[in-house]
Parts: sequence; C-alpha cells; structure tokens
Amino acid sequence: MSGARAPTFGVRAYPSLDAFRAEVPPASRRALVDESLALHIRAAIDPGRAAAWARRALEARADYTYAFGTQASLGNAWYTHLEEGLARRYFEDAPASDARVRRHLPGFQWTLRELSGELLGVKTTPRRGYSGPGVHVFDPGGECARVGGEIHSDTEGLPAPHARAGLPAYTLVVALSRASSGGGLRLWDAPYDGQDDPSLADLAEPARIDYAPGDAVVFESYRLHQIEPFGGDAPRVTGTCHVARLSGAWDVWF
Repeated sequence: MSGARAPTFGVRAYPSLDAFRAEVPPASRRALVDESLALHIRAAIDPGRAAAWARRALEARADYTYAFGTQASLGNAWYTHLEEGLARRYFEDAPASDARVRRHLPGFQWTLRELSGELLGVKTTPRRGYSGPGVHVFDPGGECARVGGEIHSDTEGLPAPHARAGLPAYTLVVALSRASSGGGLRLWDAPYDGQDDPSLADLAEPARIDYAPGDAVVFESYRLHQIEPFGGDAPRVTGTCHVARLSGAWDVWF
C-alpha cells in the first residue's frame, strides 16, 4: 500500500459527516485516504459532545498518565510507554486504562472505534491486549505549546514487517477542544522511508489543518505530522486511535 509513496491529493475537507457519507461510498473510503494527505471532516461528532468530553477529561487529572515530562493522556498511549521502557506496564495496565477512560468519558471509545471504521469503510475491533482510544492533553505554556510537537509518523504500534512493507495503517484524531491560537496539525507530502522523525531540512512546506471541537482528521500512520505550537490559556485536548489490519480484523488501539 501507500506507506512507500507520496499522496496524489492534499488535504480533502468535507463540511460534515453527512456530506462525506453522501460523496464517498464505503468501498472507496480507504483508497481515498491512501491517495490523500489527510481527510478533514468537520463536526464528525457533535461539537457539544466533544466539548463535554474535553471538560470531563480535564476534570480527570488524577487519573492521567504522564510521559516525557511534557504531556499527559487519559488512557495509556503505546508509544509513550514504549519509548520510556514501560512496555510491560502498558500491557499489564491496559484493562485498567480502558476502565479509566470509560468511567470519565462514557461512550468515547466506542464512538472513536465506530468513527474510524466509518471513515475507512471497514469494520473495526479493539486490538487484543492493547489500550483502546484515549485522550492527549497538552497544557498551555508547556513544551508543545511553545515549540510544537515532534515531527513523526505513527508506526510504533506496527509490527516491523508490516511497517517495512507499508501495509495499511491509519491514525484518527478528533478535536475535543480548541486552543486560543494555533494548535492545529501540520502534515508533510513525504513518503515514509523508515524514519519516524526526519530532519526539518529534509522536508518541504507542510499542509496545515486547523480544527474545531468535533472535527475529525484521518490519515495514513506513515504520514509525517506535527502538532503546531499554540497560545492562550486553554489546554489542547484531542482523542486519538490507530487502526491497522493485524489480526485478520481491523484492530484499533491507542
């Protein structure tokens, strides 16, 4: 698949989930993602529901998982545990991680699994042994707010042969809050070459997506992307999951 090639199209935007459904039949959706830098669907979930989930996530700080001294999540993210040498803890805590997310955000994990499947035109299932969809929280004034996130691809959860072959893998981001300024997503028209964090000197000008609560962005996990710096006093809160066909089914995890 297209983990080894540049996209044909840039960011393709749709004004609503209904507009996306009407224009793109399920059988064509995954190919459309493969051919695009990203799909941006406005109000893919109800903006009021997204904002309510953001408020509840911010009230759940006692149950956050912290990583790198710079970011927090509600639910355990595989890549942070992997990079901090906590893989065993991740798998041991996966059921409790999902319970924490469900307790604070009822319906959130199910909604992201269903939405990811609808946008890709596939039937999804929780990835066995892994944590389900979770929430990333970046606070104002932190490193991400000041300088932006690292430029990276989302390949840490993929078996090495899967990633090397560029087999299908996708990332879904749903905006739950909106920063006062900035905080969008940058994506690069650059094929994956086995490096998750290339030098800025190797990259052309990125595309930029500015999203509001309820918006969804889906792209191939091999696409290089970065969180923009952001200003103001509001945290940046997003829901995230990854999707790949790893067990014969389309598995979803965080």
